[in-house]
Amino acid sequence: MNIDWAALASVFGVSLVVTVALVGLFTLGITGLAKQVPTAQGGGSNALVRTGAYACFGLCAAAVAYGIYLIVA
Repeated sequence: MNIDWAALASVFGVSLVVTVALVGLFTLGITGLAKQVPTAQGGGSNALVRTGAYACFGLCAAAVAYGIYLIVA
């Protein structure tokens, strides 16, 4: 049995980077939804932050869907 250590390290590195990026993106989405600015101080920024949070969740869902596609295909 011969193990290709370079390929194993490559898979580990890519998995680590993608996992950290996905968790960071999800964290940005949660943080964006948690921030509530009172409407008297600027209600327009609430909509912008909420849109950014939903975009983060959408990117997370797209990354998960792509991963499932790669597994199935």
